[in-house]
Amino acid sequence: MTSKIKPSKGAPYARIMGVGGYRPTRVVPNEEILQHIDSSDEWIRSRSGIATRHWAGPEETVATMSVEASGKAIADAGITPEQIGAVIVSTVSHFKQTPAIATEIAHRIGAGKPAAFDISAGCAGFGYGLTLAKGLVTEGSAEYVLVLGVERLSDLTDLEDRATAFLFGDGAGAVIVGPANEPEIGPTVWGSEGDKAETIKQTLGWDVYRTTPVPGGDAPEGRPAPEEVRYPAITQEGQAVFRWAVFEMAKVAQQALDAAGVSPDDLDVFIPHQANMRIIDSMVKTLKLPESVTVARDVETTGNTSAASIPLAMERLLATGQAKSGDTALVIGFGAGLVYAATVVTLP
Repeated sequence: MTSKIKPSKGAPYARIMGVGGYRPTRVVPNEEILQHIDSSDEWIRSRSGIATRHWAGPEETVATMSVEASGKAIADAGITPEQIGAVIVSTVSHFKQTPAIATEIAHRIGAGKPAAFDISAGCAGFGYGLTLAKGLVTEGSAEYVLVLGVERLSDLTDLEDRATAFLFGDGAGAVIVGPANEPEIGPTVWGSEGDKAETIKQTLGWDVYRTTPVPGGDAPEGRPAPEEVRYPAITQEGQAVFRWAVFEMAKVAQQALDAAGVSPDDLDVFIPHQANMRIIDSMVKTLKLPESVTVARDVETTGNTSAASIPLAMERLLATGQAKSGDTALVIGFGAGLVYAATVVTLP
């Protein structure tokens, strides 16, 4: 039987055309974190490499930060908002289940009527979004796609949790993905290990507020009493996550290099998820990257911004001249799920 469906007519390849970022104006040093936990600046720096992070103010919402980052990416790509055919937003800190924040962002940037949707892939979210965007461009569903990673993780930070209080920051990073005449986004190596889901998680589901009575009432069986209910936060088993990231994610990064036909000697830039400086340094060593490879270490002043960390780090490297247009970069994100995504790209 012959199919009656016409074949797709997209671009032969896709590329990152522009990048933009937004960091909140408030800079939070380790000293402020230490007001809530029993630790030291030296301990935080030695364990994570973090000295400062940015936390959003009341007016710096997931939407407003995204609009700022998107505007920069659109200008950098040299297109107009009306040309955007799809908006993909990766976030875990947009607290409305519906509608997707992508629809609001699309409207606020003047994109017309693009496809718009959110994804939840934690710190690997940018890689997931980039892969989806590449598919849309080459399939022909959209000529230009806006991919955003945005978080207000300060809203999900337990300031009394010594293991995580110092880790998280806020911000938004965006890229425009469009057509290319040669491969500029390599094959994606991605996946999940759901058996390790408990190692990084939100402490409580939102449903606890529906089923827990007001103070003075009796909690339903299996539910915490009212006085025990705290606002949900992100928690993790630090050592387990560290071991997984160091030993398993270096393998995934190597698989992405192999899939793209690129060797470590061919790389100009390495942009891993900005989770922890020790993880970054360990991956560089395991992958045996040459000293000539520029390594993103944005975590020192930005903290862990989950899905926003890779595009924010990419933007800073390009803005400061540490990386340049046309450089070959390995990017890898990994986190809650546990999920991961790695690919090789040409920088815009």
